[in-house]
Amino acid sequence: MAQTRSGQPGLSGTGSIGSGRSGVRVARRALTVVAVVAAAAVAVAAPAAAVGNAPGAAHVGSVSYVKGTTTVVAAPVAPCSISGPTSGNSGTVTVNGVRFGSGTSTCTTTVTDPDSGTTSTKSEAVGKDFELSALVLLGGPRVKIANWRVTCTADEDGSTAGWSFGGLTGLATLPNPLPNNYVRELKNLLNVTIATITFNETTIPNDGSIGLTLAHIRLLPVSGMTGDVLVGNASCSPTP
Repeated sequence: MAQTRSGQPGLSGTGSIGSGRSGVRVARRALTVVAVVAAAAVAVAAPAAAVGNAPGAAHVGSVSYVKGTTTVVAAPVAPCSISGPTSGNSGTVTVNGVRFGSGTSTCTTTVTDPDSGTTSTKSEAVGKDFELSALVLLGGPRVKIANWRVTCTADEDGSTAGWSFGGLTGLATLPNPLPNNYVRELKNLLNVTIATITFNETTIPNDGSIGLTLAHIRLLPVSGMTGDVLVGNASCSPTP
């Protein structure tokens, strides 16, 4: 991914992906323009244990990992759901080795045709100033994301998810376009992989729904820690 400069150093990008009831529709990613096009039968990589996604939900991020006898947890930050609460907001949240700046979420339902009762939904989370420092004392990188946004919109025909971020530091240049479920290894000074980070992590079961996480960090046992850190999550399902 090309580097951009707009008052904030680091890498940035945007993208989108869609899922229909009878196939997948998606997708072109670019730094400044997002295009969504129809594709009747495009294969998209997804986690093996794909299950139905929440019909409309979002949150800024979450933390759950174990270090020795200590469990470090930050429940989903600023969560929302179309079933309520429909919005969330949070100030800075800091736990051992992980920091989220302030963030918000909104989950809305819009009636598109009162006569037929059809609706559309939009779930969105916006955050800033994420920092992973848990790996620094192990010789690993300090990963920062200055700002990000994830969205998921759905109607009776299918679902579409999109993402953007800016000010990514601590990692080498990412590919452009950024593929779904792109994994980067996080290594220590001895070149041992102590964690991985998956960007644009998508879950697309065969029901028209989408789950999208901007960045999913997995701490590996060799680091002395085991668990997950999520940055920016949104999901949605086709509406009735």
